[in-house]
Amino acid sequence: MLLSLSQNKHVNSTMTTEGRVSLVRASSLAGRIAALPTAVLFLLAYAGVALAHLTLLRLPYFWDEGGYYIPAALDFYRDGALIPVFTNAHPPLPNVVLGSLWHLTGLSIIATRLCACAFAALGLTAVFRLTQRLLGPAAALAVTLLTAVYPIWYAQSSMAHADIFAAAFTLWALAIYIPARTNDLIAPDLIAHRSTATPLLATATLSSLAALAKETAIVIPAALAAYELFHATRSHTNRSEAPRWIAALSFPLLPLVSWYAYHHAHTGFTFGNPEYLRYNATANLTASHMLYALWQRFLHLTWQRNLWVPIVFAAACLLLPETPSPLATDSRLPRRAWHIIAVLLVAQWLAFSVLGGALLTRYLLPAYPLVLIACVSVWKTRTHHWPWLAAATAAAFIAGWWLSPPFAYAPEDNLTYRDMVVVHQEAIDYVATHLPDATVLSAWPVTTDMNKPELGYVTTPLKVVAVEDFTLPTMLTAAQDPGRYDTAIIFSRHYAPPSLQRYWATHPNSRRGREFAEGADLKPREVARLLGGTIVWQDDRNGEWAAVIHFPRSYEASLR
Repeated sequence: MLLSLSQNKHVNSTMTTEGRVSLVRASSLAGRIAALPTAVLFLLAYAGVALAHLTLLRLPYFWDEGGYYIPAALDFYRDGALIPVFTNAHPPLPNVVLGSLWHLTGLSIIATRLCACAFAALGLTAVFRLTQRLLGPAAALAVTLLTAVYPIWYAQSSMAHADIFAAAFTLWALAIYIPARTNDLIAPDLIAHRSTATPLLATATLSSLAALAKETAIVIPAALAAYELFHATRSHTNRSEAPRWIAALSFPLLPLVSWYAYHHAHTGFTFGNPEYLRYNATANLTASHMLYALWQRFLHLTWQRNLWVPIVFAAACLLLPETPSPLATDSRLPRRAWHIIAVLLVAQWLAFSVLGGALLTRYLLPAYPLVLIACVSVWKTRTHHWPWLAAATAAAFIAGWWLSPPFAYAPEDNLTYRDMVVVHQEAIDYVATHLPDATVLSAWPVTTDMNKPELGYVTTPLKVVAVEDFTLPTMLTAAQDPGRYDTAIIFSRHYAPPSLQRYWATHPNSRRGREFAEGADLKPREVARLLGGTIVWQDDRNGEWAAVIHFPRSYEASLR
């Protein structure tokens, strides 16, 4: 028996040694990648992001892209206007970047999407450098790849929303600030020299650029400034550094305030037109909305799109004893880095539960890499097999590109947004090909898509009659004046997985069931029956559907 136990112990020791050798080899590869200049890392990341989005680069613009960001950039491209004609008060940096790009490439959707990919790659490069300085090269490679394939980051990486621009600048600011404030060294090629002033200046500049890309990015430097102030009052060491960091982190307020002053001077509105302000701020300042938003944002940071997988792995690893790392170069996450990450996550959770009209997950783009850094830190201090946990997490994230959870979510959280764009494009293509002289009854965003060729859906504008929605009262109103239109494009306006819609329909006494029944749009068959038309085309892609309904009565009236 003793011989058997000795043999088993020898086998286990050999297996452990082999596992450590594999880990050392993987870390050696990551170390060689980490040794590359940052510019080369960016080019590699850019190539990877662009190739991963190759099938998405020609897609027409999505909902919010065509609703705000592209028209705003077009105003700068055509007239040099920093303020779009609809006086929405978002800062102008994305408009300036895209408008300037189009002067070089022409109005090109591919150029726009490749530009978004470039900023996504810039953000991933920052994630790599930040994690490298905190946890070592192997962890940096894992966190960067997990961030890249996380469904929300992946979906946003080729979309012209301001959030990916702001996230890239914010993550670079953190890649400089966090190592500098946890007694670590900045990578030599991140900053030209290591004088005390350089990290301060770089953090202030990058945070300012983030705020000029999206005003809500000011939350992160503001939270860090508050943390510095609190830390200075509690600590007796390095107090001389705190005022300089507080000043650097407060500096982004200056360009942001200057932008709002400029906006007010030219429009009379400080934070945008009254409708925009009401939707994004004043209408949400109720206790019930804030409580609901706090719960939703908590889910966004812990559950959404399989983010629970690495968190559960980390919780399970906490039950294991700490294991010494076989790699002398590997480091543990400094205690102060834990504090900073916690402060940033809580600040974003609270701030975005109050700010912003829609509870969109893309507002939290800078938070997801921080969650992953925390999880990987726990994994690597508890088990030598943590790369397998990273691989399982990556598989769960990639599955989340297509698989829909059993609850409502924004299509832009994964590739559901592609289904939406494709069915809209197919419906509009059908009308443009088979009924080019039609007058089309529809709702936003399809009405805008049919009117503006620059959005990528049509080459020549179509005639449209706009309605608010496809609910029964709206369709009854449309039925009273049938001569205004001869065709309709009906589509799903609020996405929910088909299984969830069936559940709501069969549970009309529940709160969500009542909301679904009261605010639901009519189905194509119901609209066709009510308005006296015929469905000539329809498609359904995993709950994103559209239909074309033709009404021959208008043609007959014209002939008579």
